Amino acid sequence: MVSIKDIAKKAGVSISTVSYALNGNNKVTDETRSKILAIAKEMNYVPNAAARTLKKRESRILGVFLTDFSGDVYGDLLSGMKAVCNTHGYDLIVCSGKQSHRMLPERMIDGAIILDHTFASEELIQYADWGHKIVVLDRELKHPNINQVLLDNKAGATLAMEYLIEHGHKKIYVVTGPEGSFDSVQRLKAVRQVAEREADVEWIEITGDFEKSGGEQAAEQILETYNEPAAVFCLNDEMAIGLCDRLAQSELQVGQHIDVIGFDHIELSNYVQPKLASIDYSKRKWGALAAEQLIKIIAGEPVDHERIYVTLIEGESVTGPNQVDADDVKSVPQERAVNY
Repeated sequence: MVSIKDIAKKAGVSISTVSYALNGNNKVTDETRSKILAIAKEMNYVPNAAARTLKKRESRILGVFLTDFSGDVYGDLLSGMKAVCNTHGYDLIVCSGKQSHRMLPERMIDGAIILDHTFASEELIQYADWGHKIVVLDRELKHPNINQVLLDNKAGATLAMEYLIEHGHKKIYVVTGPEGSFDSVQRLKAVRQVAEREADVEWIEITGDFEKSGGEQAAEQILETYNEPAAVFCLNDEMAIGLCDRLAQSELQVGQHIDVIGFDHIELSNYVQPKLASIDYSKRKWGALAAEQLIKIIAGEPVDHERIYVTLIEGESVTGPNQVDADDVKSVPQERAVNY
């Protein structure tokens, strides 16, 4: 690989002169700069990005760390981040896995957006202590170098539960997310708070994983014990869609025997029949705001923690238990309901 030392030797100038010329410094004449740039082009010189980053202490690259890349939420989220980064002259790289964590301490990026529960909070605090700039989307951390841009999970889960209760439901299944998920924990806290103040409401927790398969497995459990109209709150839409798909293969009908509501209002939920009720928020805005906050922190500007607000999207997947009479409920064969 050609270095600036090689260019200096061929041009008959010092290494510092080559460095000034390549970086547009006015310490060299236009004639010398043109000569050096011509030689650099002739020798196919490529700047050493790592060396430049160490010298300038900046890479103009931001990193976003995700637990994984699956799920429809990430597309709009990343789109919002990328738009802001491009506007401010930054590039964005997407990372996943523990090996990628070293990009922060090794200063390969100028700052990080975290939506990745494989990062321990203690690890992030340590990086912040070292001066690294961080925005978290999946936890609450207090540090001058860390900003929070959090989804209002509790408000969303409260809206969903109250929507089902207002429709007359007294029995509600709740399909949770994976262990360690901040979103799942926050949503489940709100579920418990609503259930505690509604003494006549029975709620049954089913362990899920935020995947379509988790919703299918939850449907199997519900089908095995079904004996009366009930509602299901899936803590994300992917599980809700999986649950609806499995119920469609049984004698039970969504919006008639079982009401279903999800969370995230992903695009696919618009095509579920009956239309899936869900909790909506702007994924693009969430990503854009996270990138904006990180760039401000890097620039030394003051920032406040932010929260992304949510709204309820009604759908025909929730109609209320009074839509089904007792004889109709009794006519649902349990053994046929669980077979493909």
